Amino acid sequence: MTENLDLTASAWSVSALCRAVADSLDAQFNPVAVRGEISGFSRAASGHCYFSIKDDTGQIRCAMFRRAASLLDFSPRDGELVEVRGRLGVYEARGDLQLVVESMSRAGQGALFEQFLRLKAKLEAEGLFDPALKRELPARPRAIGVVTSLGAAAWHDVVTALQRRVPHIPVVMAPALVQGAGAAAMLAQSLQSLYAFTAEDNPLSPPVDVILLVRGGGSLEDLWSFNDENLARVIAQSPVPLICGVGHETDFTIADFVADVRAPTPTAAAEMAANDRGVDLEALSVLEHRLMRGLLRQQDRQAQRLDHVAARWGVGLARQQDRQAQRLTAVAARLSRPQAVLGQHRQWLDQLAHRLQAGAQSELRDSGHKLERLNDRLGFNRAQQVPQRAQRLERAALRLSSVDPHRVLERGYAWLSDDNGQALTHAAQFQLGQAVRATLADGDVQLTVAP
Repeated sequence: MTENLDLTASAWSVSALCRAVADSLDAQFNPVAVRGEISGFSRAASGHCYFSIKDDTGQIRCAMFRRAASLLDFSPRDGELVEVRGRLGVYEARGDLQLVVESMSRAGQGALFEQFLRLKAKLEAEGLFDPALKRELPARPRAIGVVTSLGAAAWHDVVTALQRRVPHIPVVMAPALVQGAGAAAMLAQSLQSLYAFTAEDNPLSPPVDVILLVRGGGSLEDLWSFNDENLARVIAQSPVPLICGVGHETDFTIADFVADVRAPTPTAAAEMAANDRGVDLEALSVLEHRLMRGLLRQQDRQAQRLDHVAARWGVGLARQQDRQAQRLTAVAARLSRPQAVLGQHRQWLDQLAHRLQAGAQSELRDSGHKLERLNDRLGFNRAQQVPQRAQRLERAALRLSSVDPHRVLERGYAWLSDDNGQALTHAAQFQLGQAVRATLADGDVQLTVAP
């Protein structure tokens, strides 16, 4: 059986119905206090704050206007467990249920945020966040690797920024899920596959010199894949510098702390990956201009030197021509008077003969004087050296006589030796009945060792 509808009843307008529902909520619930985790917290330029309060099975949108937000004694963050007080109503522009928060206090940290803090403390104690491990980014990488979702806005932002700044650098994309179940494992797998392209002998040429791990903004739950412990350890194993650009400037993940560089956004990560080509082109233009000016200055100097050499060569050539002309004139003049030329040559030959005879006589006299001096020195040296050498010979004979072994034997000593002629100098060398030969000053005597 169906209920008959009263079609004559007047219909509500949308705004009137929203106001009626808001009045009912206000009368039945307000003021209200709610306890839950913050999610999707954002602060507008006006100072108003917008977020959601949630638990395991539900959530409600919240707005906290600038006056109430200015009274907060802490900075709310996603995942924090808070207690808010305010008035429940309807946001008529969208017909959404909304809690206008008038005060907020901490009620302990949410489960996800507590898990984040525990993992952060563990990895920090292991040294994965050590600033000494952070590497410098290459100014001009040969290739850039990117790990993100192909369908994400972050990929579009990165490609746009790289195309604008460094279109000549190749980009290697390793796609992965960035949210939801299995995203963390897929991110780690994509990173490891990209590491193979960083080696010099990799199948891709040129090798990847820097890696971007990027994702757009979202709530703590949306970014939770980047708080995975295994992913953090894979990031720490990166063979090249790694830039993490996950979320917005206020979002922090474990991946941010492990990476070599944290970028506030995916676009900023792309801009950090390499110097802008425009800057390098401008620097090259300046260098080209300086090189051209240097070449022009060098060209001018060489041209001046060439002109100077040409001028000097022209003057020298003219002088040489004048000298040759003078010589030819003198020769022609001499040839025109052969008797005079012959007389000059005859006179010149007489002078040479006289000089040659005088030189020969002078050289002969000098050689005779030198020979006399050498003969005198030879006689003097001979007279000096003969007595000296006789004295040296006499002294050497005396020294030789002093060490003559016969002189020692003449003083009553004997030289003892065995049958083999070996000298016997110690008592331990003698044995009973042993034959011993004694050498004296005037001959040898055969002896036998007796007790």
